[in-house]
Amino acid sequence: MSSVSIPPPKCLLKSLVVPYRHMFGPGPSNVPLRILEAGANPVIGHMHPEIFKIMSDIKSGIQYMFQTENNMTLAVSGTGHSAMECAIFNAVEPGESVLMAVNGIWGERAAEMAERIGARVNTIVTPPGGFFTNEEIEQALSKHRPVLFFLAHGESSTGVLHPLEGIGQLCHKYNCLFLVDSVASCGGTPLYMDQLEIDILYTGSQKVLNAPPGTAPISFSERACQKILNRRTKPVSFFLDLSWLANYWGCDGKLSRVYHHTGPVTAFYTLRESLAVLVEEGLQNSWKRHQEVAEYFHAGLESMGLKLFVKSKKARLPTVTTIIAPHGYDWKEITAYIMKTHNLEISGGLGPSVGLVLRVGLMGCNSSKANADMVLAALKDALKHCHKSKV
Repeated sequence: MSSVSIPPPKCLLKSLVVPYRHMFGPGPSNVPLRILEAGANPVIGHMHPEIFKIMSDIKSGIQYMFQTENNMTLAVSGTGHSAMECAIFNAVEPGESVLMAVNGIWGERAAEMAERIGARVNTIVTPPGGFFTNEEIEQALSKHRPVLFFLAHGESSTGVLHPLEGIGQLCHKYNCLFLVDSVASCGGTPLYMDQLEIDILYTGSQKVLNAPPGTAPISFSERACQKILNRRTKPVSFFLDLSWLANYWGCDGKLSRVYHHTGPVTAFYTLRESLAVLVEEGLQNSWKRHQEVAEYFHAGLESMGLKLFVKSKKARLPTVTTIIAPHGYDWKEITAYIMKTHNLEISGGLGPSVGLVLRVGLMGCNSSKANADMVLAALKDALKHCHKSKV
């Protein structure tokens, strides 16, 4: 056999070094030591009974976090995008009409995913920072008669917390499933899946839960399950096929579980631990803390002369704050200065909000008045030292 022609990379002969940073952008957030240590437990088989017990614990934690009794509750092996695709790929078939609410990047992403599988995509659009009235939503439902309506509860690209009251009922009036993205909101603001008649709800592990990225909690109502089980065609993705995932997570009532994919067992450990932290604090306490810290932070920003991007107080996402990019400054210089000088991440806009805003995320363990003060001090320092145009 010939010798190898590609030499061993010298970079991998050096020890891994990762700096500590204050992760106060829109995500991922900092992971507490307790959750990191949970991930360092021994790796065991993804089909071992001990893993199934951990998965059962996770399911119970998700049901609590979502406030749902849905049996079809699990965590997708992947980030929030995988849960978004899991929802759309299972609930929608080629040629079916869908309606996507676009008030930021996540509505745009949902529309593209549905388009890729051959759905007839319809959108309602509002400028960044805005939200839709129930009247506007009902008008679109009546016009397009979709099988599924998508809405981002916490639109992290614009900082909007979208009202949900009454929308589930409207969707069901028009025989439509209600799909909600709560990646940036879940755990940080009140959310009641069953009470709001949400049919599919998903979130991510790396925001309020403070777990590493890589698992995405999701839940399906009985109404959603009936539509999915009566599909005419198989879902386009084998990996995200709910019938297989339901069996792996013990949601299909069958006695035996069949191998589908190798679950990320260490990610399951950290997700379980993060849900345990949330249970210990209590959902309502977490909601209250995030709201109080957000209001404290917003008052501090306004006292500095900075302006909040979302005008309506009731529509401000308490986990991710959007600040109008200060006039005369380069937002990239501000974020780079804060990273270099304060070892602290905040970010600019995303998608339709690029160039318009700075985004600050105070989520989970990062949601504290002390951390809000740290960001305020860093912003004040940046505005003092960064170049300001006279134009």
